[in-house]
Amino acid sequence: MSANSVEVRLVKAGATKIRYPAEPVFDDGNRLTVRAPWAAPGVRDFGFVRFEPGDVFTEHYWRDRWYAVKEVRAGDGVLKGWYCDITRPAVVDGTEVVVEDLDLDLWVSADGGTILRLDEDEFAASGLRERDPRAADEAERALDALEALARASRFSELLG
Repeated sequence: MSANSVEVRLVKAGATKIRYPAEPVFDDGNRLTVRAPWAAPGVRDFGFVRFEPGDVFTEHYWRDRWYAVKEVRAGDGVLKGWYCDITRPAVVDGTEVVVEDLDLDLWVSADGGTILRLDEDEFAASGLRERDPRAADEAERALDALEALARASRFSELLG
């Protein structure tokens, strides 16, 4: 990791799911924006979008919001869309950004024509509702709010 990088660590169910270096782009003390290449090995084909080597993610994390928004561009710069992780608010500690994944996700295509709620079955099976009802409520509210913004074509207001 260079002096101009941070490490993003995505945690799920108490275990580190993935960690990767990213370049800080913006930090106003609440929202932190970083840029990183696709960090997983190989291609991940979701059916509605493919993440692959060469893709660039501009990731927006908030210290007071229950989500992260990741703008996804192909290696040639073409916007694929936005992948939104429902998470606990990000914790930034020095050069590490820790984000706890709460299973729910939202996909918004580049043209706004496809808006998909994802992994609601995983969320229901996770036991979060029983373990931490407040976090489950916050997660569901965050997903609803992001979907409402996307459907009203106001999604870009989050990142402005």
